[in-house]
Amino acid sequence: MSTFIPQEVIRAKRDGKVLPREAIERFVRGITDETVTDGQVAAFGMAVFFKGMNMDERIHLTRAMKESGTVLDWKAMGLESGVVDKHSTGGVGDKVSLLLGPLAGACGCYVPMISGRGLGHTGGTLDKFDSIPGYDTTPALDTFARVTREVGCAIIGQTSDLAPADRRFYSIRDVTATVESIELITASILSKKLAAGLQGLVMDVKFGTGAFMEEYEDAENLARSIATVATGAGVPTVSLLTDMNQVLGDTVGNSLEVQESVDFLKGVYLEPRLYEVTMALTSEMLVLAGRADSIDEAWKMLESALESGAAAETFGRMVAALGGPADFMDRSEEYLDVAPVELAVYPDRAGYVTAMNNRAVGMTLVGMGGGRTYPDQKLDFGVGMTRFAHIGEEVGPDNPLCVVYARDDDMAERAAESVLQAVSVGDEPPEEAVVVRDRIIGEKP
Repeated sequence: MSTFIPQEVIRAKRDGKVLPREAIERFVRGITDETVTDGQVAAFGMAVFFKGMNMDERIHLTRAMKESGTVLDWKAMGLESGVVDKHSTGGVGDKVSLLLGPLAGACGCYVPMISGRGLGHTGGTLDKFDSIPGYDTTPALDTFARVTREVGCAIIGQTSDLAPADRRFYSIRDVTATVESIELITASILSKKLAAGLQGLVMDVKFGTGAFMEEYEDAENLARSIATVATGAGVPTVSLLTDMNQVLGDTVGNSLEVQESVDFLKGVYLEPRLYEVTMALTSEMLVLAGRADSIDEAWKMLESALESGAAAETFGRMVAALGGPADFMDRSEEYLDVAPVELAVYPDRAGYVTAMNNRAVGMTLVGMGGGRTYPDQKLDFGVGMTRFAHIGEEVGPDNPLCVVYARDDDMAERAAESVLQAVSVGDEPPEEAVVVRDRIIGEKP
C-alpha cells in the first residue's frame, strides 16, 4: 500500500480530480485518529466546497465517516426488519420528530432517532426533549438500543461512539465557512444516520424563509444528493421537499412545542400543515419498513394510531424509559416550564397574513434565550410564542399574530416588535401554498 500523504489528497481535490475510494477512506481515518491536522481538514473541506464531489465520491465519504465509529447492528439485536428513521434539515416550529417517532413506533416500526440541537435560527429536537424533566438525551448505547427495541422509538443525541469523524470534521467546517456544501452536508447527515443501522430513511428537506436552503432549487439538489447517496450506500431513502415559509404548527419555543406535540398526539388539536407534513413523512417510513404496502394504507394505519391513543401511549413510554416522568402525558403542563409574562401581539392593521420572514421569527426566539448565540449556552426552555397566525389567516384587533411568553415585560415587548417586523399583512389572502412540494426516490448512481 502506498504511503498516505494528506496534502496530496487535498491537492488532487483542489485541482478538481475525482478521488479514489482508498484516498477518501485514508483521509477520514486521519480525521478520526488526528493524524490529519486541523489545517489539513479545513483545506480539504474548502477544496470540496469549491470543486465538489461526484456521487461515487459522496458515497465513499459517507461510508468512511459512518464506519469511523460504532455501527449498530439491529439484526444482531433481534430486529430483522422495520428499522427506519427520518431527518429534517431544520426549521422554525418544526416539532415533527416528536410526533413521527411515536406514530411510526405505534405502527410496528423501530425508530432509533439521533437528533441535533438548535443551529442558528432553527430549533433543535434535543433542546425540546431537554425541557422534559429527567429525560436523558445522551444515554448509553445499550440503553438506546433497549428502548428502541421495547418501545418502538428512542430519540437521543449523537454519542461519542457514532460517526466521530463527522463530529471533528463538522466542528472545523463550522469555523472555516464550509458548512454550506451540499456534498459535505450530505455526508455529515448520512454518516450519523447510517451509523444507527437503518434499513430505510426519509428526509424532510425544507425550503423557504425559515430553511437553511432558502431557494427551492438548492433544497431540491440537496434532497436528490441525500436520497441518491444514502440509497447507494445501502439504505433505501426517500426525500420530501416541504415548505418552511412560515411557522410549522402553532408554537415556537422548546416547552411550548413539546406541549403542542402532546396535544397533537392526544387529539386535542392537529394543526393542518403540521398534520400533513407529519403524516406524509411517517407514511413513507411505514412503506420503507415494510409495515404498509402503499402510502394510502400507511396513512390509514397512522390515523388509527392517533385515534386509538396508541401513538400518545408510545410517546409516554419513551419519555419514561429515558428517565422522564411516568405520568408525563397526563400532567405535561405541570412538568413543562412556561415563562410567566403573556403578551398578545396585534398587527398594526386588520387584514390577512400575506408573508412571513420565518428566519426572523426563529431569531426572535434566540433573542429571548430560547436558542443559542454560542455553543454551550444554557437555554430558557419556557420562552416562546403560541397561537402563531398562518399565511392566509385573518388578523386584527380580535385576532393576534401570536401570543408571546417571556420572562419580563421588556423581553415581551422586544419580541412583539420583532414579530411585527417579521409578518406582513395585506388586504387579500394569498394563494394557498403546497406544503409537501415534491418527492424524490433515491436511485443507485
